[in-house]
Amino acid sequence: MKIAIVHEWLTVIAGSESCFKEFAQIYPEADIFVLVSDEKSLVKLNIDPSRVTNSFIQKLPKSKTKWKNYLPLFPFAIEQFDLSEYDVIISSSHAVAKGVITNANQTHICYIYSPIRYAWDLYHQYLDESNLKKGLKGFIAKSVLHYIRKWDRTTSNNVDEFIPISKYIEKRVWRTYRRKSYKVIYPPVAVEDFTLKIEKEDFYLAASRLVPYKKIDLIVEAFAQTPEKKLIVIGDGPDLDKIKEKAKDNISILGYQSFDVLKDHMQRAKAFVFAAEEDFGIIPIEAQACGTPVIAYGKGGSL
Repeated sequence: MKIAIVHEWLTVIAGSESCFKEFAQIYPEADIFVLVSDEKSLVKLNIDPSRVTNSFIQKLPKSKTKWKNYLPLFPFAIEQFDLSEYDVIISSSHAVAKGVITNANQTHICYIYSPIRYAWDLYHQYLDESNLKKGLKGFIAKSVLHYIRKWDRTTSNNVDEFIPISKYIEKRVWRTYRRKSYKVIYPPVAVEDFTLKIEKEDFYLAASRLVPYKKIDLIVEAFAQTPEKKLIVIGDGPDLDKIKEKAKDNISILGYQSFDVLKDHMQRAKAFVFAAEEDFGIIPIEAQACGTPVIAYGKGGSL
């Protein structure tokens, strides 16, 4: 079989990219199609650039760092990939990857992390955090997201099988697309890369990409009100400066750290704190693999 793997972007390494990496390794002869990619991310994922076809967005200004500014173009861009020569299409989708155009002779399997969060479940939160509830920019943003919701639901018909990453997402897929899933397949978690450590030290750990829906700012605010408890935060992202401003003397913001540093802190932490309503949540399981308890918000994949 000739296989194509479709993903949104390869410019940051997060949970969905870890899953994508597995697909690329399972099917080493498969061709890869993404909206935009950068060289560093391909190296980290051990992906040969010759396998990758980028959309026209790759050639637009600052696309490798500001790709989200081109959101209105995503549906059009993903539809421009000509996949007619492939027998099987595997879309690794949390936004628009599932929207590729296929024909009746092909099998399209979508491994879905979530329907587009900022168009559905996090719509009002996204507008609020982006200051887009009012004014001309707000009107434009709402119009774009309205169009994307209609496009997203329509293109769900292009998918033969949805495979969600958790039972939580299985319910979200049904609610959004009215599509039942054949089965749930959890994301890969490399528990063997972590080592059990019984002796714990007197600090709490939070680690994540520093983006709004991960709620690291909420964790920092809570620890700022409990100065007797020490918190260490590992991660980088657009909310880094805002989170640093909220930190008190009992809170250390370490920014991006290597895997070895993260693992060391995860093994020694008294507990891992996780406040996001996550689709699945790989990192809490990594903490548990270290024997570190998890204090989590009781919704979503954490359950």
